[in-house]
Amino acid sequence: MSDNRITVFSKPWNLPLAEMAAAVKKLGFDGVELPVRPGFAVTPENVERDLPQAVRILGEHGLVIGSVAGPTDEPTIAACAAAGVPIIRVLVKVPEGGRYMATMHDAIREYETLLPVLEGSGVTIGIQNHCYREVSSVMGIRYLVEKFPASAVGAVLDVGHCGLAGEFADLAVDILWDHLCLVNLKNAVWRRTNDETEPTPEFGCFWTLGKDGMASWEKFISELKKRNYTGDYCLTAEYSAKVGEDLTGESETLIQMITEDLSHARSLTAGEAWRFLGNPSPSAGNPTVGSSCDC
Repeated sequence: MSDNRITVFSKPWNLPLAEMAAAVKKLGFDGVELPVRPGFAVTPENVERDLPQAVRILGEHGLVIGSVAGPTDEPTIAACAAAGVPIIRVLVKVPEGGRYMATMHDAIREYETLLPVLEGSGVTIGIQNHCYREVSSVMGIRYLVEKFPASAVGAVLDVGHCGLAGEFADLAVDILWDHLCLVNLKNAVWRRTNDETEPTPEFGCFWTLGKDGMASWEKFISELKKRNYTGDYCLTAEYSAKVGEDLTGESETLIQMITEDLSHARSLTAGEAWRFLGNPSPSAGNPTVGSSCDC
C-alpha cells in the first residue's frame, strides 16, 4: 500500500471519544481529524487538558489524530505541540459586508503574530480553500501562505471545493505544492434550488460520492503521486441529504457512502506493487461497498 494515511473528519460522530474511535476503526481509517469546537469531546477552553487524552484514547484503538479543526490561538497550538498533533486546519472567512483583500491582510497579520509560537513547535496552521464566503481559490490560499515557512503556515488542498470552483487538478497541485500539508477528499455538484420557471436560477451545493462529483479524484491523486506526496488524505465525510442539509452520523446511508469512498480512495492511493500482486479491491467482501444509495 501507499505511505499515505487516510483519516476521516470525525464531526459526524459527536460521541464519547472511545465510541467514536471504535466506529472509525471499524470503518477502516488510519485516524481522524478531530473537531476542537464547542459541543464536541474536546472544546477550545479545555484543549490543553483534553487533547492529550483524546490522542491516548484513539491510540488505544490504533488511530492517530492527523489534524484538528479548531482555533489558532496559543493554547491550541501549545496543546497540539504537546500532544503531537501536527496540523490545525482553518478557513479564512470574509465577513458579510467585509472586503476580500482586507480580510486577507488581517489573516496574514494574525499569522505573523503567531509565527514565534509556531516556529519549532511541530505544528502547522493549514489553510483550506472553501468556495463559499471564504478564501476559495488555490491562488488565494497561495497568497496567504507564501509569505511564511511551510512548516508554520501551510495549505490544505480541498479537492471537492476545487471541483466546485473549476480548478484543474495539475494546476491546483502545482500552485500549492511547496506549502501543501494536507489533502481533503470529498466531492460535490451544483444543483438548482429554485423553480425552473423563475427567471434567475439559483444554485446550491450537493455533496456526493467521490466518483460522482465535479472534481476528478483520479486526476488529483495521480498528480500527487507523480510528486511523491506522502502526507495524509482526509475524507471529510460530508454528504448531502438535500441541498443545505447534511447526512448525520446516525444515517445508514452516510456510513454506506463513507465506506464506498474509503474503498475508492484506497484503490487510488495504493502503490503499484500492491496492485501488480493481484490483491483484491479494498472493498472485497463488504456487501455495502459499491451498492447504490439514494442520497
